[in-house]
Amino acid sequence: MTNTATDSPCGGSVNISSVIVGAAPGHLDKVREQLAAVPGVEVHLVSEDGRLVITIEAASDGKTADCFEMIRQMPGVMSASMVYHQFEPEPDEEA
Repeated sequence: MTNTATDSPCGGSVNISSVIVGAAPGHLDKVREQLAAVPGVEVHLVSEDGRLVITIEAASDGKTADCFEMIRQMPGVMSASMVYHQFEPEPDEEA
């Protein structure tokens, strides 16, 4: 089954969070692939010591929290730390 924005807690474009994910030794490639497959998640940096810098874009605080928890529970993930969160209004609502 393919992840889409409707069957994933991630996806959307209102809440933007930055997260540092720690992969277990030997699981870096697997974790990177899992993260890249999640709608609303983008992998920005991968270090040789198993840390990944990602962003989560989600439609609400609740969806951001759900996505963060899903990432924490992925096989091969040892840790996930949210380091930044920003709320961006919908462009249509800014007028």
